[in-house]
Amino acid sequence: MAAQETAVQSNASRWKKFLREVKAELKKVTWPGKAELISFTGVVFVTVTVVAALIWVLDASFAQILKAIIK
Repeated sequence: MAAQETAVQSNASRWKKFLREVKAELKKVTWPGKAELISFTGVVFVTVTVVAALIWVLDASFAQILKAIIK
């Protein structure tokens, strides 16, 4: 029973240490400013749109090829 209590205390202290270290690391992060954030968001939207269009074109092409093979 005492071993379990020690394990629980040790586990709780590990979590506390982990959360302290996470907080310390987050303070070191250089967060983007508003202009950078808007710019990066635009880049992500454009990239996602281009990739989605590419996948759509490839899917439509393969579907047409498959229909031609099946006939």
